Formats: sequence, C-alpha cells, structure tokens
Amino acid sequence: MISQIFILSAKGDHLIYKDFRGEASKDSINVFYEMVTALSGDQPPVVMSHKDLHFIHVRQGGLYWVASTKTNPSPFTIIEFLNRLAALTKDYCGSLSEKSVRMNFALIYELLDEMVDFGYIQTTSTDILKNFIQTEAVSSKPFSLFDLSNVGLFGAETQQSKVAPSVAASRPIMSSRGEQGGKNEIFVDVIERLSVVIGSNGVLMKSDIQGEIRIKCFLPTCSEMRIGLNEELNIGKSQLKGYSSAVRVDECRFHQAVKLDEFDTFRILKVCPSQGEQTVMQYQLCDELPCAPPFQLFPSVEKDYVNRVMIFLKLRCDLPPKSTALNVSITVPVPKGSISMSQELSSPDQTAELQPKNKALLWEIPRFPGGAQLSALFKVDVPGISSASLLEVGPVSMSFELPKQTCTGLQIRFLRLSPTQTGLSQRWVRYVTHSDSYTIRI
Repeated sequence: MISQIFILSAKGDHLIYKDFRGEASKDSINVFYEMVTALSGDQPPVVMSHKDLHFIHVRQGGLYWVASTKTNPSPFTIIEFLNRLAALTKDYCGSLSEKSVRMNFALIYELLDEMVDFGYIQTTSTDILKNFIQTEAVSSKPFSLFDLSNVGLFGAETQQSKVAPSVAASRPIMSSRGEQGGKNEIFVDVIERLSVVIGSNGVLMKSDIQGEIRIKCFLPTCSEMRIGLNEELNIGKSQLKGYSSAVRVDECRFHQAVKLDEFDTFRILKVCPSQGEQTVMQYQLCDELPCAPPFQLFPSVEKDYVNRVMIFLKLRCDLPPKSTALNVSITVPVPKGSISMSQELSSPDQTAELQPKNKALLWEIPRFPGGAQLSALFKVDVPGISSASLLEVGPVSMSFELPKQTCTGLQIRFLRLSPTQTGLSQRWVRYVTHSDSYTIRI
C-alpha cells in the first residue's frame, strides 16, 4: 500500500507530489532528500526508514522516483512499479529529464490517477492506460536533450538567441567583416553547464554536467565539415574500461543533419553547415565529476558579543595555475532582520554588499586565478540576535565562468573542411564552462 509518490530533481526540487492516503505530511519530501544526501557513497540504499515511514526509491534520468508507505509491502513490487512509472513517462513524453517532467506534469498526474487508487496499484499496462489518458504530451525541440540555447560564449547572449534562437541555424547571416572583404570564419564552441552540491564537510554530494557543441559558420561555401572528438570518448558507463584517462558521458544526442558513419569507430562528426548557428551535439554526465570541483569554501560563522554575526569565508580556486575564473559571485543567506554590514576583503578589486530584501550578502570577484585563495570577513548587524539566527546562514551559492575549460574533458581534436577553402579562412575552437547551480552547505 503506497502513501505518497513524489519525483525530485537531483537538486531536491519538488517536481511531482501525489498523496493517496493522507497518512504522512508533505514534509516527508524534505526528510527523504536530507536522508539520501547525507549518506556517503554513490549508491544510497533503495529502502530507507524514518520513524514509522518507509521510503523506496529508484534513480532514473537523473531524478529521484520515490514512494513512501507506512505498511510493509514487498519492496520489489514498489521498485518494479517505480521503474514502470519512469518508463511510461519516457514513452509518453519522449525523454526522461527534469525538463520533460516539468513540461508534462499534468500528464504525469493523470497517469498516477489511473495507475494507483487509494494507494493500491491498479495497472501499469500501456494498452489499458492509453484508453484513459487524454492529456497530450508537450515535447521540446526534436533533438534537444536539454536547452542551452540562451547561453552564449562567456555568458554573452547574442542577438540571435534573444530574438529567435529556434531558427537561428536556418537563417543565413553575414558577418560585417565578411561584407567588408574580411576573413572567412567558422567557430566551434564547446559549452558546458555545471551543477554540484558540496556538503558541509567538503565532500561532493551531487553533480551534473550538461554540454553542447555549437558551430557558427561564416564561410561562403562548405559542402562538409569533419569534427574529430577525443578518440577515447565513451558513451555510457558500460564502455568505460577503467585503465586509460577516458572521457565519458552518460548520453548524447545529435542534430538530424549530423552523419555518424565514422563516429562509432573514429569519433568523427560529419556535418554540412549552413551559414548561421547550429547545435550539432548535446550530452550529459550525471552523478560524476571527472575533475575536482573548481572551488572549495572554508566557512566559519560565529556570534559576536554585540548584535552581530561574524561570517568568515576562505575561498580557494582549484583550477590549474594558468587558468582563470571570471565573474565569480558568492551569495550567502543571512538572518532575517539584518540591517547593515561591514566587510574586510583580501583584495581591492572585490566588492560586497548586503541585500536586505533578499536576506543575503553578495560577494563578487571579477577575476580569480587558478591556485589562488581569497578571504573575506563580514560583520552583519542583526538586532535581537539569538543562537538560532546562526542556523539561517547558508547554504552558499556561487556563479562563475571558466573559459578554456571543460569539466568532462571533451576536446576537439581537429576541424577539417571540404572542399578546401580558397583564400584565407579562420577556424576557431573555444571552450567554456558556466555554473548552473553550485551550492555549498555550511
């Protein structure tokens, strides 16, 4: 007998919640996520208990599919049901991801209404369910695994992405330099977005990397372009041998115009680029970070003798020494009622301000060299402060850009054009990693 069904993102966001019996409070969602993230190791137990409530979950598509119960049903039955629910969601929505679940929440609720009645499983048969499901699925772009179309290189949003990103690849656009007789150019950008959760002990708890290879062509003629990726690139966990420094992604998807006859053997993409912008490949890596997290935070929070909270932050950049992080921003929630703040920063180019409306302080660093360490002391005035006020500090969230860096290690080996371009043409390969959600618990 099932009490609740809920679906959570890797960051703990509530996507779907269905209470069948009213036996447990909605707070059980937070209880489950705190339990699953507090455990060490990559594979938390499938069955966990809190007081008289039992949680049974599976991990599919980077999401938590969870059932709670106060009775003692067969765990294998519940696990099979959750796997079947995930499979049906994928069949109806076309893909299994946080985005597809958010876009089709009405459909998923209708599925749950037909599959479970007062906590008792009724059916998981597709043939039966298709007679009752009336909601139409909402699909995203045909080749989109996730949407990065609004992210430009180094955080810039181009005019094309603001106006019409969906048709930017099909519209011919000419560069001003080309019109003036300048150099013919083609750009290949490898863009990744990083989401991590780091525990208060500094241990990486969750990670997710979403990336894409985007080309922008300003060549007058180009019948075919060959893009060579890492020869040791592996798709899925089963292909990883474990002895070489292989680059791995969980899954990838290609534009319909990409030819893959040489991809399996030589990891070469062949495409006929039109003038404009085109996303040729998208990929994702969940629950694994091949490199060390780019930043480590060492916080200290204390109560002063007067009505002040002393927040000391020491931030270390673990990038290679020749690398630099740009536009680093650190946001720290502070106790409600904070009225003013003074700060001591370790370098003059840093800035900090208290944002009372957001109940947070903002610390900004324009450039952060790899291997460097910066610190800041914030003295926040909080009238009527108590020991409980210290619990309102954190977690810390960060945003940043890492030029010339990819967290997966994906690289472009070569870029060859056919036929050979007459005259001088420029080929540019650029890498950048953006922070999507970088959370550090205090």
